[in-house]
Amino acid sequence: MSDPLPLFARRMDQMRPSTIREILKVTAQPDVISFAGGLPAPELFPVAEVRAAADEVLAEHGSRALQYGQSEGYPLLRGWIAEEMARRGIKAAADDVLVTNGSQQVLDLAGKLFLNPGDVVLTENPTYLAAIQAFQTFEAKFVPVPTDEHGLIPEALPELIRQHRPKFLYTIPNFQNPTGITLSAARRQALARIAAEHNLMVMEDDPYGKLRYRGTEIPPVKHWDEAGRVMYASTFSKTIAPGLRLGWVVAPPEVFSRMLILKQASDLHTSSFDQLVAYTYLTRHDQAAHLEKIRRAYGERYEVLDGALRSAMPPGFSWTKPEGGMFLWITGPDQLDALELLQRAIRNKVAFVPGRDFFPAEGGRNFLRLNYSNATPERIREGVGRLAALCRG
Repeated sequence: MSDPLPLFARRMDQMRPSTIREILKVTAQPDVISFAGGLPAPELFPVAEVRAAADEVLAEHGSRALQYGQSEGYPLLRGWIAEEMARRGIKAAADDVLVTNGSQQVLDLAGKLFLNPGDVVLTENPTYLAAIQAFQTFEAKFVPVPTDEHGLIPEALPELIRQHRPKFLYTIPNFQNPTGITLSAARRQALARIAAEHNLMVMEDDPYGKLRYRGTEIPPVKHWDEAGRVMYASTFSKTIAPGLRLGWVVAPPEVFSRMLILKQASDLHTSSFDQLVAYTYLTRHDQAAHLEKIRRAYGERYEVLDGALRSAMPPGFSWTKPEGGMFLWITGPDQLDALELLQRAIRNKVAFVPGRDFFPAEGGRNFLRLNYSNATPERIREGVGRLAALCRG
């Protein structure tokens, strides 16, 4: 058989497997305590309720659920999402909502819509690894925006816009992945204002916004978007289950119409069955109570993790104090090699994600991302004990 390598597109030269997906192959072993993948707690999945919803859908709407559907999404689900957007402070009608295969598909659609090879994307530094992968597919260049302990610094944007003429800014304002940092209301307002003044498109990714267990909820950047510069994406992966692969985007009309064309070309539409099951589940069960259960569990696990780190980690390590979400970000001493630490950690049956791959440019050698949503308090304590012993040498 001849070698197909010369036939591959040039873009594959810079594509690499997801570090997290590779680590998850190891952490699938039951004796490994994993702080690695961003996995929701499976014991909190509403399995019985989703099963009942699926039974109802097949009994009452079986033919519709198994048939092709509208590319925009199931109309009743789009209406529910529009009402949810209003609760989050975003004015949107059902016709403004595009249902996608998870919010990850929104990133792919944004890349297809905006990026030519060599185009610039502004990002937080560090940022979501799979966003880097998604935009790398279109041979984008990444320019990091200066950040501090409060997140992205909006005042740095005008000069970056002038220098690099970016196609858009990608940001995660709530409980950012990987740092867990939340952008303040004042900075969100400033970001929306600067985007309007400089004609900057903003991709606001909000998968964790409903997972706040401390502090006060802050409206999305989209709330202040009077100029129509913000694309807002979210998902049901963290509030129902990731296996449904349901997300959505609310975007300005000229963006929405083109994303719709791209989605039609990509996959025709999101699963009709999954959408009807989700809508039935959402309208038959108390979502506030379900979310409160998730928030309480994740908040308790964060407190256990923070307490274990304070008790066990050696001097020279510090970490963020998220008010929600699923991740905590550790900064180690300058000489720390987190990748080498991971190799030793896996041999000791504990895993995390090294920080290097979250940086679109250079850096990240001495950072670690820990996920705390997927492990029980007992395993969190044991895992931190193993990790701290390795950090002490």
